[in-house]
Amino acid sequence: MAWRRWRVCRRGRLWLLVVLAALPIATAAVVAVAFPSVAATICPGCYGLERLAPGVYAESGLPPDRRRQVVSTVEEAERRVRDFYSGRQGSPRILACLSARCYGRIGGGGERGVAVLNRAVMLSPEGVDPVIASHEMSHVELHARLVTDDAVPQWFDEGLAVVVSGDPRYLAAETAADRCLVSTDAVLPVTLDAWLRAAGTDVRTYAKAACRVSRWITANGGPHAVLDLVRRLNAGETFGAVTKM
Repeated sequence: MAWRRWRVCRRGRLWLLVVLAALPIATAAVVAVAFPSVAATICPGCYGLERLAPGVYAESGLPPDRRRQVVSTVEEAERRVRDFYSGRQGSPRILACLSARCYGRIGGGGERGVAVLNRAVMLSPEGVDPVIASHEMSHVELHARLVTDDAVPQWFDEGLAVVVSGDPRYLAAETAADRCLVSTDAVLPVTLDAWLRAAGTDVRTYAKAACRVSRWITANGGPHAVLDLVRRLNAGETFGAVTKM
């Protein structure tokens, strides 16, 4: 659940990473203190994380069963994203912590998971779970395919991540005729800041967004509707014109 997602434009992300790589050691140290999530994404080993598999890092010293848990969680999350999107274009680094101390060290807060600059996914001890991991990976995958990060409203981004992850807290089982647990005709949050405020005061916000996205996908023939949406957005059409929402 991305309560605190870093969101920077595509050009801004590239600029930031290039600048970080070129900074003098003293300045880079200051950046590492101020933005540990970004620094840990660039250098996981600098924050006590070790490589478990290609692109997958976890805190060092984990027993074998916990290491297997991290790897299997990531594999299942990747499968969910790949199956929905008919492949993957995003390849985020996964930074998994099995202790609160580790998660705090890499800049984590009270969330279970968070996408960082659409380049990495950080998982807290409670987030080493296929549902949470695939939710965050869905955000990365969607934005890896979009030309501009603000092409879709935040509620659609979040609702889609719930659909991709199959989160049972916010959607009924895939076999249900209507997966909605909560529906609404009210306007849903468009910006990240508005989303965070709404989700912080109403626990049903994710369910509302997931309901609207799920019904739109069903009405438009399934997951391929999202791929068509991305294609049309990248061609210059607007979200409202494509979705009629």
